[in-house]
Amino acid sequence: MKPSTRKELFIQVESLMNQYCEGCFLHQQLKKEGGRRWAHRFCISQCTVGERLQEYGKKLK
Repeated sequence: MKPSTRKELFIQVESLMNQYCEGCFLHQQLKKEGGRRWAHRFCISQCTVGERLQEYGKKLK
């Protein structure tokens, strides 16, 4: 993969996280109810933004 492509993917990931994940009410609420690990697991496995981030991660391999 070309370095410019990797850089573009990282920029997209950062943009996505800044837009949707920063200050996410659902994540904060889940963290209060079940702890940080539970909230993180939800974000990775069930949140649509987390699924999109996983797709970007697969492209970076």
